Amino acid sequence: MKKTIMLSVALFVITPLAAQASCESVRDAISQKIVQNGVPESGFKLDIVPNDQVGQAGGQVVGHCENDSQKIVYTRFSEGDAPAANVSQ
Repeated sequence: MKKTIMLSVALFVITPLAAQASCESVRDAISQKIVQNGVPESGFKLDIVPNDQVGQAGGQVVGHCENDSQKIVYTRFSEGDAPAANVSQ
């Protein structure tokens, strides 16, 4: 009986931790989807920003991570505006 209770408690605690993806893995998955939709890798950037800095990021929020404490902000570039690196943090 004690083993069953301990196993249940362990699963209850571990499950939410495993379900939360890292910001980098979420950003990479979003980046792959954008590229698959025909946007070149040099044509956009994805920034990971804290919730309180989303207003200054100047892009569109396309995802969240770290238990919704960080946002992933998408910025698309015009043809001459692309930076040297397409994915930043």
